[in-house]
Amino acid sequence: MKTLKRTLKRRAERFVKDWALPRQLAGEDAGGKAARSTLSETLRPRLEEADTVGTSICPFCAVGCAQLVYAKNGRPIAIEGDPRSPINAGTLCPKGAGTLGMLLSPLRVNDVMYRAPHSDRWEKKPLAWAMDRIAERVMETRDQTFVEETADGEPVNHTLGIASIGGATLDNEENYLIKKLLGGGLGVVSIENQARI
Repeated sequence: MKTLKRTLKRRAERFVKDWALPRQLAGEDAGGKAARSTLSETLRPRLEEADTVGTSICPFCAVGCAQLVYAKNGRPIAIEGDPRSPINAGTLCPKGAGTLGMLLSPLRVNDVMYRAPHSDRWEKKPLAWAMDRIAERVMETRDQTFVEETADGEPVNHTLGIASIGGATLDNEENYLIKKLLGGGLGVVSIENQARI
């Protein structure tokens, strides 16, 4: 019974010492010593171990929220909103706050993956190979489907064999360039953006 009383007494003393509310009720300064505890004295800023801080832009929508990327030994350890940004003023939505999880996910594909027609497996390819292949296929399709004029002689200079759908992260300037390249340069008619769908 004495052991139980001693244990309860120690807990009560620790409670009064470590929990801020009893000290604040006793009249101690709420913003000073009264707010401290044994645990708070040992806590360290979670980003203290970062050796590099870089800037980035959130990849999830066209708002373009600025981010601070904290890294240790070249590996990101935290991502937060950049308070210097006039767009997001240091805040991030739930998707932006999840950027680190997406970046470090073991399921993330970081290589160009190609599956040949009728194949049952994916194979890694170099980025240069993929870019060349895309350019070749686009020009091949455009050349095969390009229409200079209608049957009654009206000039159209377009192709219906290629379509483009942009992602929601594209800003106005990027969409403008896509429209100029695909519409004006290649004659693509079907140009859409995921943000409108």
